[in-house]
Amino acid sequence: MEKKENLNIAACGLFCGTCRKFKNKSCPGCAANQKATWCSVRNCCNEHGWQSCAECTLLPLEECKKFNSFISKVFALVFRSDRAGCIHRIREVGAEKFAEEMRLSNSYNQPVKK
Repeated sequence: MEKKENLNIAACGLFCGTCRKFKNKSCPGCAANQKATWCSVRNCCNEHGWQSCAECTLLPLEECKKFNSFISKVFALVFRSDRAGCIHRIREVGAEKFAEEMRLSNSYNQPVKK
């Protein structure tokens, strides 16, 4: 069975599909952004063939130094994002359902609370 990727979901779990910059085509999104080599989360997911950290089984998300780096904490504060919540939601309902929920809520950084 071929793995189906949702290119609107970033490696860290954020949903690019409702981001203003992504919709205006001024950002290609995580998967296609060749300038995002600085992102250790994106690099790790690419190295392991994962779309996002939701597929990782190496260690608990809370213990991952790449996911919980200083820059990610600054990012979360500035953009008021809940990347961990997004990853947990993807694990609960799958990437396609998560993307549908995010599209309907018009959010890119806060998962739907159920």
